[in-house]
Amino acid sequence: MTKFEEIDKLLEQNDGYLFSKDVEKAGISRTYLASYVKERGLEKVSKGIYISPDTWKDELYILQLRYPKVIFSGETALYLHEMIDREYSQITVTVPPRFNRTRLLSEGIVIRQAQETSYNLGITELQTNFGNTVRVYDVEKTICDLVKLRGKIEVQHYQTAIKSYMRRKDKDLTRLLKYAETLKIRDEIMKYIEVMV
Repeated sequence: MTKFEEIDKLLEQNDGYLFSKDVEKAGISRTYLASYVKERGLEKVSKGIYISPDTWKDELYILQLRYPKVIFSGETALYLHEMIDREYSQITVTVPPRFNRTRLLSEGIVIRQAQETSYNLGITELQTNFGNTVRVYDVEKTICDLVKLRGKIEVQHYQTAIKSYMRRKDKDLTRLLKYAETLKIRDEIMKYIEVMV
């Protein structure tokens, strides 16, 4: 198998994404990688990340690869959970304490910095529209964050998301209240439960 064929295989295994670290792990030099990228017409989407010409650019997946500690939250989480009826206007992420936010801010990403207990609460994985897996808060944590940040969320998104959650067959009110307790918003969450359930 030639070096180019080895790289072809890596590209195929990662659904059109190529990571320079994988190429290096396979014992292939950066010179070969540069030639491959040029010859195959790959696009560099970030440092060490390339995509083939027939692969759709998945901004959420690429962001997750670049910053493994980000968790999609807010409007972006609502969209991924199909709880709002249109796409997010800006990508929103939550990061742990002491996370350097400078580069994300320069890219126009909405960042929420959370305490360790809140940051680790309710993390799950979902697929983007392009079929790539990203880390996102589960629906209960997303609803708690929504209630907690009520004034910073578009009213229409807020109402749509709350109604959407209450209609879901897979909602877990016990988990919702457990999170609400941890986040000290149990009374506010109880109001919604009493009115809508």
